[in-house]
Amino acid sequence: MQRETLSSRLGFIMLAAASAIGIGNIWKFPYITGISGGGFFVLLYICFLFLLGIPIVSMELGVGRGSGCSPIKAFTKLEPKGTKWHYQGWVSLIGSYLLMMFYTVVSGWMLHYSAAAIVGKFTGDLADGQIAAVFDNMLGNPMLTSGWMVCVVLLGCMTCGVGLVKGLEKVTKKMMILLLASMFILAANSLTLPGTAEGLRFYLVPDWERMQAVGVFNVLYNAMSQAFFTLSIGIGAMAIFGSYMNRERTLLTESTIIAALDTLVALVAGLIIFPACFTYNVEPTAGPGLLFISLPEVFNRMPMGQWWGALFFIFMSFASLSTVFAVFENIIACCSEQFGWSRQRSAAINFFIITFGSIPCVLGFNSWKWEWLSAFGGTILDLEDFIVSYIALPLGGLVYALFCVLRGGWGWEAFSKEANTGKGIRYAPWMQTYLTYILPLIILAVFIFGLCQKFHILS
Repeated sequence: MQRETLSSRLGFIMLAAASAIGIGNIWKFPYITGISGGGFFVLLYICFLFLLGIPIVSMELGVGRGSGCSPIKAFTKLEPKGTKWHYQGWVSLIGSYLLMMFYTVVSGWMLHYSAAAIVGKFTGDLADGQIAAVFDNMLGNPMLTSGWMVCVVLLGCMTCGVGLVKGLEKVTKKMMILLLASMFILAANSLTLPGTAEGLRFYLVPDWERMQAVGVFNVLYNAMSQAFFTLSIGIGAMAIFGSYMNRERTLLTESTIIAALDTLVALVAGLIIFPACFTYNVEPTAGPGLLFISLPEVFNRMPMGQWWGALFFIFMSFASLSTVFAVFENIIACCSEQFGWSRQRSAAINFFIITFGSIPCVLGFNSWKWEWLSAFGGTILDLEDFIVSYIALPLGGLVYALFCVLRGGWGWEAFSKEANTGKGIRYAPWMQTYLTYILPLIILAVFIFGLCQKFHILS
């Protein structure tokens, strides 16, 4: 079966960036920035992005480009005979399934909020608590949330099932252009609000006292973990797009562009949110409720809030769907190559697998609320997110890093030769020491401190 390739470098950049850009950029980044005290967190986040995120993206892309295969076959092709690195390919596939089994649900929430904003659900001087009730009522209605989830799964399977170029590349290019356009329109509007100066001061100006109030270690860890998780590394989503790359540019060049686009979206999301929070007296440290409860309160008070709210949640929908489509491509490509299925058959089979696999997440907010889940956050979504975000992503990133530098894996010589092929930024010989000894320790720190923070071991 002839393997498709992308039609252009722009197509690759858009797809890889779409994989990285998601809810984490527009929902998690602003609320983590808020609870981490603003300016110093943003500065540290950008530093860790260069130290941690970009190298691992280049490694995952390298495994894909060096093999020309999806993750399962990629490790099998590149590993020394008799080694077991190919197990990571299966772990990547399982992690992708788990991610989709809750990410499709959350993406469905975005579609629901887009529709609610369009019909004016968040306007009309709603009383205190009514917007929070909208969110609670949505979660308590499994038929409603299941319906939106199925829409997301269907969109993902149809887009990837049509083909790499005619489906995924074509749709993602248009969606990314609309995402970037809506993002800049929303930011331009926010920067005209009365609270802009105060919001930008909180967001972008480092304040040592705020950092001390949050805790220096907490801010450092939050910045380090956000830089790692924002790029969706560790479960093969980058590797699959690496397998569609040509060799005109070096891997560091392409990784830097992907990280820059990802960071641009996150930073502009802050420009949208923080001026609005300070204008309408919404607490910027509201945490996870910032997106679904606090921001609708802003649109409720804002002139033309119905339309700004609709545009914002459509923007959020594009961001979440971009990740859905990218991870679906990894799943569909892995199944096609591993089992010899056509792209269309793989898409159809995975529609049912992911739809039924997502039902527990939907029911976890109503019918299937169990006491033992409180250790992970209280819901099945929290459990699935724990497995992916705290286990699969950091350990997967560690495996990719070690595979690319150890003699018992692909090895530094083979990886650096692949990484430096093409025009652009190259790995220098001295970087081998950093990538071999220091980078894995940083990833281990993200993993260990993440577990400690999750289970309140250090608090």
